[in-house]
Amino acid sequence: MTFFKRIAPAIALYFLSPLIAEFLLGDFPLSKLAFLLFLAPFYGGGAVLIREIVRRTGRGWPTIITLALAYGIFEEAFTTQTLFNPDYLGLHLHLLEPAFIPALGISAWWTIFVLTLHTVWSISVPIAIMEALVPQRAHTPWLKWLGLSIVTVLFVLIACTMTVHQIQTDAHHFMASNKQFAVSAVCCVVVAIAAFLLPRRGRARRPGNPPSAWITGALSLVASSIFLIVPQRWGWGTVAIYIAVDLLMIIAVTAWSRLVGWNGLHILSLGGGAALAYAWHAFIQQPVTGKADAAMRIGNAVLALGTILLLYAAARRTSAAQAETTAVHA
Repeated sequence: MTFFKRIAPAIALYFLSPLIAEFLLGDFPLSKLAFLLFLAPFYGGGAVLIREIVRRTGRGWPTIITLALAYGIFEEAFTTQTLFNPDYLGLHLHLLEPAFIPALGISAWWTIFVLTLHTVWSISVPIAIMEALVPQRAHTPWLKWLGLSIVTVLFVLIACTMTVHQIQTDAHHFMASNKQFAVSAVCCVVVAIAAFLLPRRGRARRPGNPPSAWITGALSLVASSIFLIVPQRWGWGTVAIYIAVDLLMIIAVTAWSRLVGWNGLHILSLGGGAALAYAWHAFIQQPVTGKADAAMRIGNAVLALGTILLLYAAARRTSAAQAETTAVHA
């Protein structure tokens, strides 16, 4: 295997993560695609580091998802500080008003919302799609130690740069309290440790078949869509819906993934359903920069079509790999 072919999936994941997290979501128009160069070391670096660490240690999706949560806490508590900032960048977004918890200085609504966005869409979805595109290498590392070290250094540098930039550009130069930083650090460390206490891959599966990948994908699309459209003004009602949706998906996927019939297409369908929810929701999303004009909506359409084509290619490759494996063991 050539050098480029070996690292190509990691490079693709490096840029796919911010593309989904910010552009497919509808925060930025395609005209700002150059932002990827700034966003990739953080979003993409986080996704690559999590995936490589998990696959190097022989672990699976429970660890990926849990580390993705730790990543979300790190970004929103330390880098952007949106978990605590009552007026982020002076944009008057009122992120902390719904379901505010005075003792913690956070909004239950925003905390659950933004941490779920990072856990699911920023990290887990791009990993699921990229691994489905290279199914034969889905459970093996894509980088050697040198590549991993470079990604780590870039991640740390951009995290520091983003943190300083956020503080300097914030209208009030906001800084969270020492107590908030300390609690966040403890939460981040505890979640990261918990990720490595979860069972490794290879546990014995129970007889039975889960629903088809079409059904699991549809469930993911519906659940993700509900999560994205519930109004924040419902406050604690929205929090209750978020918790219900998250628990439903966790319980269902945990049960199905323990069955013999669970395979790579199911994993792709979950990631694909979530990605498609981002794709359609982008058409009603107000962008962070620029106007929601015709050019923006054309960009949304291009990204939605690209997502569909990418999922189609991933499904074909995963299906072919599974057919080949079945033939070998027949």
